[in-house]
Amino acid sequence: MPVQVAVGLAIGLGAIGPGIGIGLIGGQAASAIGRNPEAAPLIQTNMILAIVFAEAVAIYALVVALLIMFVPAVH
Repeated sequence: MPVQVAVGLAIGLGAIGPGIGIGLIGGQAASAIGRNPEAAPLIQTNMILAIVFAEAVAIYALVVALLIMFVPAVH
């Protein structure tokens, strides 16, 4: 039971930050494109790059959760 709680906390807390970050990135990019439509390709490229870096944190959290689940604890 404690292992399942640890896995749930690892992936749950590890996904909150990237979720908030991606929301902020998308909102700011939409606002910037609305103000300057000619710069949309450059803004979209930078937005996608920033989203990839934010999403990497969630992938690291998933890896940690999988390690907690499948690697036996050393006593």
